[in-house]
Amino acid sequence: MEILVVAVGILVDRLTKIWALDKLKKVQDIPIIKNFFDLTYVENRGAAWGIFSGKTLVLSAVTLLVLSAIIVYMIKYRPKSKLARISLSLVISGALGNLYDRVFYKYVVDLFSLHYKDIYYYPVFNVADICVVVGTIMIAIFIVLKDDKKDGKV
Repeated sequence: MEILVVAVGILVDRLTKIWALDKLKKVQDIPIIKNFFDLTYVENRGAAWGIFSGKTLVLSAVTLLVLSAIIVYMIKYRPKSKLARISLSLVISGALGNLYDRVFYKYVVDLFSLHYKDIYYYPVFNVADICVVVGTIMIAIFIVLKDDKKDGKV
């Protein structure tokens, strides 16, 4: 199941980014829900919120290190929890999706823009980012549930 989660995450990420490179890049912005959600082409040369801009090699190295740690953990400890396995697989798929961009484009293609009118804009993101965030939230839930089981609360 883990391989399927990783494969689907990477596939959806790649397909959306290929579309963005082919179509969205030409128009830059497509409003979907007025004053709330746009498809916006962005070449992110950093990490979240553009931090570490221009540090592609460092970001790629850190990504490889984290990926290696997660994969070693999954192989060595073989988590029994489906929640743990799926969450880690989501993080892997997202990390691989953005790593692909950094290696082949020297930037990450972002395209989802959430905002409130012209007052507030959340940083533009992509499917890989969604996988990493959802996977991380699921890991946190797993840890909390696991700790509650130890305490006899669940």
